[in-house]
Amino acid sequence: MSSSDSPQPEPAQLRRVLGTPSAVLLGLGSIIGTGIFVSIATATAVAGTGVLVAVALAAVVAACNGLASAQLAAAHPVSGGAYEYGYKYASPTIGFTAGSMFVAAKSASAATAALGCASYALALVHASSRPAQIGLAVAIVVVLTVLVVGGMSRSARVNAVIIAITLAGLVTFVIAGLPHLSLSRLSQGGTGPRPVAHATALFFVAYTGYGRIATLGEEVHEPRTTIPRAIVIALLVTLVLYIVVTATAVGVAGASGLTGTAPLETISGQYMSPVVRYIVAVAAITAMLGVILNLLLGISRVVLAMARRGDMPRGLAVVDAHSPRRAVLLTGVAIGALALIGSVKTTWSFSAFFVLVYYAIANLCALRQPREERRFPRAVPVVGLASCAFLAWWVEPRIWLIGLGLIVVALVARTLFRR
Repeated sequence: MSSSDSPQPEPAQLRRVLGTPSAVLLGLGSIIGTGIFVSIATATAVAGTGVLVAVALAAVVAACNGLASAQLAAAHPVSGGAYEYGYKYASPTIGFTAGSMFVAAKSASAATAALGCASYALALVHASSRPAQIGLAVAIVVVLTVLVVGGMSRSARVNAVIIAITLAGLVTFVIAGLPHLSLSRLSQGGTGPRPVAHATALFFVAYTGYGRIATLGEEVHEPRTTIPRAIVIALLVTLVLYIVVTATAVGVAGASGLTGTAPLETISGQYMSPVVRYIVAVAAITAMLGVILNLLLGISRVVLAMARRGDMPRGLAVVDAHSPRRAVLLTGVAIGALALIGSVKTTWSFSAFFVLVYYAIANLCALRQPREERRFPRAVPVVGLASCAFLAWWVEPRIWLIGLGLIVVALVARTLFRR
């Protein structure tokens, strides 16, 4: 008999400490960050002013995926997200693939946030060396890992402060940009359907923080009602914010003006005032700190769930003082290692591919739910699944090849862990 077949003690449980407002804020803290402050430049470089269409299309895809995730989380409210759903509604192999894709995608996304946060911080002091960016990014990951090890309640309080600062900074950017807005810039430099599809795939990742709400299902009060409500509210707020900020940025600077790893700070400094520049930079820094914090929470909970089943070393399933500290520490190490790549474009592209695979599996699971568990029409996960498959096609071929190779490596590693 293998060790995975032997009786295991009941795992320690996490505490339910989050209500709807806290769940919404955690979702916003995971969503609003790298996408709007950093990767907006990457998407605009691909699609020009077509980025506005890409932002809207990505929101539609995210809404379908978000509703499917909400339906699954309401019926199966435990830590682990689509990893657990895959096991329940598909097969162990599909569940494991979803879990490993989530860990890979969000670790890459967190590394992107750390590099972006470091870029905005260095821009404030007029420093821009790559070694300094990488070193500061790793230091940020270390500090936030220590914070998250302390547990959910403390992390939620810090996240609320971060979101308040971030929203204030983005509202300031929009208001300060209105006098400089030119409608003609919004129609210059557009591109065709292919670049827009590529940009949509890149920008879709900027919405997917709502999945963090689902992965925290074991720590939410009344999860069957709280999780769907929190996901919908978080997505609606984000959609409005992203469209308004993107339109302001393109309308002020034009598509060619969104460049670098701190584009909103650059636009603020060139077209607005030094005060606005500093406010936006501080908001960007806090936003990406919030993204890293929330990703540490979400990824570590999936690692916890995978370790409980033996898909990762079982030592990672230990919960100390209501916190999965070992899983958090491993997550922090993985994010810090990815930050050493030092390329925002590379880490974000990997995140896009992995997250599309992850949500394709989530939609597949939603389609397999019995009728009594469904809250939304079957068309919702059908559109979500088709959209994920379509957008994944536009990711760079080298990312595809490396991503598929990592899936094979993960499946081999699972076999070794379970032995």
